[in-house]
Amino acid sequence: MTHVVTQPCVGCRYTDCVVVCPVECFYEGEKMLYIHPDECIDCEACVAECPVEAIFHEDNVPAEWQSYIAMNAEQAPQSKVITEKKKPLVDS
Repeated sequence: MTHVVTQPCVGCRYTDCVVVCPVECFYEGEKMLYIHPDECIDCEACVAECPVEAIFHEDNVPAEWQSYIAMNAEQAPQSKVITEKKKPLVDS
């Protein structure tokens, strides 16, 4: 099982979640973050840290954001791992 970054992250890309991840499974896309499903250990540490409530367990992703499950799986391996907090896009 894994957690998934969904629509509220698009255009925000806060990185508070990244610094609490014990396995470094977050990846930085141009407009949002992704969680690599093969690396996530389902610890839930990131969920409480997301200021826009964009992270869900894959079994609890709202219906309108179900496409983000596949998007995270496809985009994470193509993106660069992120392990440190950065300035969010919304403040750019």
